[in-house]
Amino acid sequence: MMVSEKYGGAGLDTISYVLAMEEISRIDASCGVIVSVNNSLVCFGIEEWGAEEQKQKYLVPLAQGKLLGAFALSEPEAGSDAANQQTTARLDGDFYVLNGAKNFITNGANADIILVMAATDKSKGANGISTFIVEKGTRGLSVVKKEKKLGIRSSDTASLAFEDCRVPRSNRVAEEGFGFKFAMKTLDGGRIGIAAQALGIGRASFEAARVYSKQRKAFGSYLSQLQAIQFKLADMATKLEAARLLTLESAALKDARKRYSTPAAQAKLFASKVAVDCALEAIQIHGGYGYIRDFPVERYLRDAKITEIYEGTSEIQRLVIARDLLRE
Repeated sequence: MMVSEKYGGAGLDTISYVLAMEEISRIDASCGVIVSVNNSLVCFGIEEWGAEEQKQKYLVPLAQGKLLGAFALSEPEAGSDAANQQTTARLDGDFYVLNGAKNFITNGANADIILVMAATDKSKGANGISTFIVEKGTRGLSVVKKEKKLGIRSSDTASLAFEDCRVPRSNRVAEEGFGFKFAMKTLDGGRIGIAAQALGIGRASFEAARVYSKQRKAFGSYLSQLQAIQFKLADMATKLEAARLLTLESAALKDARKRYSTPAAQAKLFASKVAVDCALEAIQIHGGYGYIRDFPVERYLRDAKITEIYEGTSEIQRLVIARDLLRE
């Protein structure tokens, strides 16, 4: 969506992307996260920091929908502590040789290309991490397993292994040592996408609860006529509107090329909590029916929870926000 027309994209702004993400995620949050990773992380990262040759080879077909991308940062020992990369990349002539493992990789089993963060110089810590474009089918790359998840189940999440995986030197994105900054800067935009996904799930929960409350009777009245239910719906609608404004504000700042790291963290922190709250309240309004699969609200709750975890847990968002507030 946001890739420039020069590279085959729609050339849309981030606000348009947020609106689309909300609508898609309102119906199927799994499709939402596929869209988010491909747009916010993969396409954005290559367009912003990739070489022209990389843009022509990978970004153009990604933007045209001919390729699907994945973003491989998380590892068994490097989740929230993303700088603790154990996957290594050793330069060998015109190739880098990658060894290590990645887990919880969205699109990992089906992606045509994967942006992989790996340590090129472990002695430098975060400043010794680099980013590589690894093509599906590259010898030494394997999908270890697809995870069985609580929610977002029609989006694949996979563990990947790299065993003497040889990647052309030309597939390194930007200079050596830029990988951690690449990941953090890219994730700022990714958090806007996940905030929009959470907003869509929360909205779906609210709409389902509102409709049900006007159809279900208890004690001779529709649920919607009971003040206790009215207050729940009022709180849900207010929280959703606040989350929407935070998300749109962060998108507008990104479009204006102003600092948006903290607003994006605030949007994701708040919208993900609102998504979970709205899903819980929707189940409560549905009563026993909310707990069975005849109604969609149980799925909304399962889908909502992950928005508090991936692309930075809520605790990490609070760290990002606090550091900015306390910076001298």
